[in-house]
Amino acid sequence: MSPTVPFAALPIGQRDVSYEYGPDSAIRPDVPAGTIEELHLGSSERYPGTSRKVWVHRPAGHLADAASAVMVFNDGWWYLDPDGAVRGGTVLDNLAADGVLPQMIGVFVDPGVVNVDGVPTKHRNAEYDAFDDTYASFLLEEVLPEVESRYGVSAEPMNRGICGGSSGGNAALTAAWTRPDGFGRVIAFNPSFAQMPGGNPYPELLAAEAPRPTRVFLHAAHRDLHWNERAWNWFAESLDTASALARAGYDFRLVVGDGSHSPNHGGVLLPDALRWLWAEDHTDA
Repeated sequence: MSPTVPFAALPIGQRDVSYEYGPDSAIRPDVPAGTIEELHLGSSERYPGTSRKVWVHRPAGHLADAASAVMVFNDGWWYLDPDGAVRGGTVLDNLAADGVLPQMIGVFVDPGVVNVDGVPTKHRNAEYDAFDDTYASFLLEEVLPEVESRYGVSAEPMNRGICGGSSGGNAALTAAWTRPDGFGRVIAFNPSFAQMPGGNPYPELLAAEAPRPTRVFLHAAHRDLHWNERAWNWFAESLDTASALARAGYDFRLVVGDGSHSPNHGGVLLPDALRWLWAEDHTDA
């Protein structure tokens, strides 16, 4: 039986829309909180001179020795913060309690910080916007081994996902594209493909190469930056990428919302994005 979507009035104005969070984004009294372990990476081979924090989330009842699925979240604490716009740990706790995800470890990775003339400066755009395998390899060869030294982690790419928004969305898709041996599932909220050095590479690449098993949940906001301009149109670049995914036969889902370049809608979508991304059978999804 097909699902029935409840009626929701269509907002007339599109720029300042705010979406209401669902029950999976709120702490539920019947769901025990998972554990969160904070790690500090004081150095990096891939990104010399950077340091960063990483948080490892495990839901209640997690079996430490079992080979767990992994979901990496770019912008670390910003995605984990229970009072923030995304509330990733709360969402993972609730979905684990409902049994809709495989046993999963959430790995929340902050962008690197580098010292510039004595001033701590985020290395975020250098890491997230680049079209190469540096960030993906950093995750696979420097971050995940820290997790694997503590807990069982599956080595299968389709048991490893990555999520991010804006430039973090770029990094998520690029990680799966450049290291398909490491990541098989992607969530990209409001990606900023237009600002990647050299422009958005994905429409051309997707048209030229054979499809991969990668699953992609892609979100775009109709009033994203430069939405009605010829150049640097963040909304149009997301649509172009979605069109290329469709023509190439990918297992993907596109959700378009109203509003501007805001984390709100992505945060609201996260529970259902994870449900869709990790569903075993997408033939009817």
